[in-house]
Amino acid sequence: MKPILQLIITLFTIQTGFSQQLVCSTKDKDAFESKIIEIDGLLESEFGKTITTVGKTFLGTPYVAKTLEVDEKEPLVINFQGLDCTTFVENVLAFSNLLKDSKTEFSDFTKTLEKIRYKDGSRDGYASRLHYFSEWIVNNEEKGLIKNITSDIGGIEIAKTIDFMSTHRELYPFLKDNEKNYNKIKASEKFLNNEVMCVLEQGKIEAHEHLIKSGDIIALTTSIKGLDITHTGIATREKDGRIHLLHASSSGEVKVSKEPLVDYLKKIKNNTGIMVCRPL
Repeated sequence: MKPILQLIITLFTIQTGFSQQLVCSTKDKDAFESKIIEIDGLLESEFGKTITTVGKTFLGTPYVAKTLEVDEKEPLVINFQGLDCTTFVENVLAFSNLLKDSKTEFSDFTKTLEKIRYKDGSRDGYASRLHYFSEWIVNNEEKGLIKNITSDIGGIEIAKTIDFMSTHRELYPFLKDNEKNYNKIKASEKFLNNEVMCVLEQGKIEAHEHLIKSGDIIALTTSIKGLDITHTGIATREKDGRIHLLHASSSGEVKVSKEPLVDYLKKIKNNTGIMVCRPL
């Protein structure tokens, strides 16, 4: 991040008393305005199709990791110049909800993105971000934004201890030397370890692929010790009639997988299957 290009913006809304600290470049503010114009008229009768259509407007956006790791005070980061797999899904969901609700203001977008990205929709430091994607799923289902349909399409319950962040705290700049953040992350892990985790196993996806719809959020589960999800993206049924993955790929940019999801997953080391969520 180049500080000279960044604006730290504090928004205050008199009517609600709402205040928000943002990290947003002038280029990203302009990109927001352009995106609102670009998605105008893309609302579909099926919300999932809206999700996919909006998602494809990001095709070619560079993949950039760790764009949210900018400050220990955890400002709300707005960055359309580079996306990782999670921020891609979050931005697509935020813009799609604005479209559904006929909202176009930047302040509406920031409120929506904050609601999606943070525990209970409230940004309160580093540990309030939904770092584990399985917790992201649980929390956003509680907010009424998505529905976890994994068990409905053939998923099974699994038992796995989630503790990767607390056992690898040296990998996280705002966690390794901060006991307050560490204890809150441990609390999140304890919460997840008391939740039921349901996975559609890799070998069973093809038989249940017809139940996955365009716009569903796909989360890739893993055998890596202590970790729940390694990657996420959006399902899209392409011209071949198969479900592919629309995602911010670490190989370079936002793209649609060349091969169907089933075949794409077979190439992912340590993949065990997927979790599937339907935006509401």
